[in-house]
Amino acid sequence: MTGARTVGALRSKTHGAMACLTEAFPNPGDCPRIIVIAAVCLSGMLPGVAHACNATLEGGKTIDSARHSIAYRTDPARIAVGKPFAVDLLVCAKEAAATIDELRVDAHMPEHRHGMNYKASVKPQGAPGRYRAEGLMFHMPGKWEFLFDVRDAKGIERLKQDYPLK
Repeated sequence: MTGARTVGALRSKTHGAMACLTEAFPNPGDCPRIIVIAAVCLSGMLPGVAHACNATLEGGKTIDSARHSIAYRTDPARIAVGKPFAVDLLVCAKEAAATIDELRVDAHMPEHRHGMNYKASVKPQGAPGRYRAEGLMFHMPGKWEFLFDVRDAKGIERLKQDYPLK
């Protein structure tokens, strides 16, 4: 009996929804367009479906990977040899249901096979996906590479970007 009542209630609600749509959109030719619009809108709410991930910071650079997008800018904008600097970041996951569990920021010189002499501290900045890394310093000129490690439920993903310092 419970199954029959449930199916009957569902059928009643479905017919009610269809009647509502019929009143709102009397032209049946509009239905395919409405269905497409609804499907596009709902797809952003489904887990595992890619959604817009537009990480941008004014005056910054952007790095994209399969799972994440990172926008960053250094503070000061121009890094000087032997001077401390910070990095402001905006990180977003490309999957709607994904969350960022941890962000690590580092840098190294691949040609010299060494990194910085200091470890950066990364702290969330209130808004979701906003971080600030402090305590970075490039101690010599040359080709540096920023390393951004993003940890989520699927593991750690490393994003890299070259930074030539003169």
